[in-house]
Amino acid sequence: MGHRNKILLLYISEHSGHHCVSLAIEKAIRELDASADILNINGFNYTNPILERIVNRTYLGVVQRTPEIWDYLYDNPEVLKKVHKFREIIHHHNSGKLKQLLDEFRPDVIACTQAFPCGMIADFKKTFSIDTPLIGVVTDYVAHSYWIFDTVDYYIVPTDKVRDKIIKSGIDDEKIKTYGLPIDPSFARPCNKIKFAQEQGLSLETPTLLIMGGGQGLVPMKKIIGSLFGLGIPLQIVVVTGTNKRLFKSLAKLKAPPEVKVLTLGYVNYINELMEVADLLITKPGGVTITEAISKGLPMVIIDPLPGQEAKNAEFLLNSGLALMAKSVRELPEVVSSLLLNGGAQCACLSERCKSFAKANAARKTAELILRLSGNCPPAIQSEAQR
Repeated sequence: MGHRNKILLLYISEHSGHHCVSLAIEKAIRELDASADILNINGFNYTNPILERIVNRTYLGVVQRTPEIWDYLYDNPEVLKKVHKFREIIHHHNSGKLKQLLDEFRPDVIACTQAFPCGMIADFKKTFSIDTPLIGVVTDYVAHSYWIFDTVDYYIVPTDKVRDKIIKSGIDDEKIKTYGLPIDPSFARPCNKIKFAQEQGLSLETPTLLIMGGGQGLVPMKKIIGSLFGLGIPLQIVVVTGTNKRLFKSLAKLKAPPEVKVLTLGYVNYINELMEVADLLITKPGGVTITEAISKGLPMVIIDPLPGQEAKNAEFLLNSGLALMAKSVRELPEVVSSLLLNGGAQCACLSERCKSFAKANAARKTAELILRLSGNCPPAIQSEAQR
């Protein structure tokens, strides 16, 4: 029996965009090489379980109470210099656990969907002079300076603008692949819209608004939905609360006017189908959610971007003409009604822009690169690369 490809995927934070991207890459690899041995782990939790909890709690506290502080810290060259020593200490502390993991699993390729584990492996490669190929997969529409290491073999980036930023940071352009942002391969396939709508009790004749981004409790979902009740037109509102059980219970008690149907969902694995039946998405601009919407040609209204990467994602969407933004909950009904009225011409325009921008096969292309670097590439992929 031949060598099974051994792939190590590293992300941080469960139920995060970074995790979604690593799962999408894993799925795409398995579709191409069913025998691959894939280890997909939370790199932060694996090396620093206590520190992970502290950092997550601190981050949520800062962005909720003093967002301007995070805005200052994010991708600030002065801050980067000051944390360099601290980062070296953390990486040194982690090297024992990492060495054990790499010695036991012996991966052929390592891919990281967040800068922290990417930096850990990059420093480890330098310290121990190992040459295992390392891929950094950028999961937002901006690449901050914490991604930049000369021992990263390839970067997967969503746009040419992100590619240019990495080149300006001193990375060779041949190392950068503008494949797009990898999302679940199912988003590249059509689904049965009529059947799904019937199963969910939704009408395809009534405007359907999909609301996402409240999983961490950072979006005022109740106020958003309440503001839409005031539109006075027939609506279907589908709300995804993710793992936020308190929010789910709270929204389940909402009293909607007779012309509005509200469907409240928890953590679901059929976002693809929900986006297929929706006419409009109202969301915070997380990298994965907006990429999924772009791939479906789903018009978006952005609300409440967090400082840092989400603010940069919002900037990218607005500059590219792929979304509109409501600066506050009060402004939201006006933005939504302008999109839904006048025969939905503006919605159709946003949808077309999204479809022409979409890079639906990013996960597959990333999986192909990983398998080509593994040294035991399936013949079909090898021949595709040589064409």
